[in-house]
Amino acid sequence: AGLWGGLRAVPLPLRRRAHEQARRARGAAGLLAAQCERGLFQEVFPAQSAEEQLLELLEPGRPPLAAYCGFDPTADSLHVGHLLAVMGLLHFQRAGHNVIAVVGGATARLGDPAGRERAREPLSAERVRDNARGLRAGLRRLFDNHQELFWAPGAGLLGQAALLDNASWLGRQPLLDFLGGAGGRLRMGTLLSRQSCQARLRSAEGMSLAEFLYPALQAYDFLHLHQHHGCRIQLGGADQMGNIMSGYELVTKVTGTDVFGITVPLITSTTGDKLGKTAGNAVWLNRDKTSPFELYQFFVRQQDNIVKKYLKLFTFLPLEEIDHIMEMHAKEPEKWGPQKRLAAEVTKLVHGREGLESAKRCTKALYSSSVEALEAMSDQELQELFKQAPSAELLLEPGMNVLDLCRKANAILDGPSGYKKITDGGVSINGIRVTNPETVLILGQHILKNGVSLLRVGKKNYYIIKWLQ
Repeated sequence: AGLWGGLRAVPLPLRRRAHEQARRARGAAGLLAAQCERGLFQEVFPAQSAEEQLLELLEPGRPPLAAYCGFDPTADSLHVGHLLAVMGLLHFQRAGHNVIAVVGGATARLGDPAGRERAREPLSAERVRDNARGLRAGLRRLFDNHQELFWAPGAGLLGQAALLDNASWLGRQPLLDFLGGAGGRLRMGTLLSRQSCQARLRSAEGMSLAEFLYPALQAYDFLHLHQHHGCRIQLGGADQMGNIMSGYELVTKVTGTDVFGITVPLITSTTGDKLGKTAGNAVWLNRDKTSPFELYQFFVRQQDNIVKKYLKLFTFLPLEEIDHIMEMHAKEPEKWGPQKRLAAEVTKLVHGREGLESAKRCTKALYSSSVEALEAMSDQELQELFKQAPSAELLLEPGMNVLDLCRKANAILDGPSGYKKITDGGVSINGIRVTNPETVLILGQHILKNGVSLLRVGKKNYYIIKWLQ
């Protein structure tokens, strides 16, 4: 894939020119053209003015542009499906351009109809405000982690990043002023021709006026950001092209300035479903919803046929280094080197250095039965790692043995069957199998230095024991 990811809608001369620009820029830190080869940009609109102007505007040494992307707070956390749009903003920032992340505190009240078979459940103003607060915290954490952990002080000028909420301007916009202004510039035929609109109009439920006006409000966002922040580029998922086109139409009609839209790929599951809240398969970027360990494992489990693509999309690793990682993987596939590197880079960006260390501790404790890792784990990590595991607080009594522990934790049945469960090797403590029910519990072996025991009965039944002093 070249600068525009092999996009059919972009003329061949533009793609050839983009390839040449990328080759010239390869190896120079912070240049946008080099990262565009990763396939992060799926579609560019409008193609002709992109060929005539956008490549020149993004040339190294030119004045910085401003690019934005919107995130509607329909939940209180971002998820992996949002991460590529954030990566797009970060790549712009790394190239010295200014970026704006817009939380849709106003547009979330209407609901985006794009890609949906029926209307979203309406959200109260209070719920939207709470969700918006969570999204702002998540976006701020991503930008902070990127600057702290992925941008070297001598790497050049990092563009500015701003975090805004469209409720601050749409919430103050009088209805008649909006309809007489932006509403008068947008054409009904164009809005009705959008694929998302056509699909909803043909559905049994139909389409509400609020949903129909959603593209107009998002278009007004682009106009506001262009007029007040000099924004000329809107980023969005591949399903947002219709809304981006409406923004382009409004900005160019009102101001006469050429602006641009860029889409990034949608991340899908192995069955081809879009990852997200609606599909019920979201991998969240908030620790309270998806732990660092779970995020790490999501990327570690990616198959060989997708991992190189994900290394290009979700990391800042140079393309030459990614090629080397894949070459080493071909020689030693059993080490899962690309998957582990991918998981580490993403987890560090999302949860910081401490989050990555936590994910590695949990991985080591669960899959390597490491006593050292278990001893280093906090209560929070234990709860995250063993979400479904019952926990019990017990007082260590003199002479307490393995059978006593299992019974007090309600981990085995009373009587001979529970006794036999232990003798048959079905019980382990802190990763070590115990076959003698009369074995007396020993500090440092059965009870870790952090006052915890991890009891496992069978293959999947875990119990967390916290010992009282």
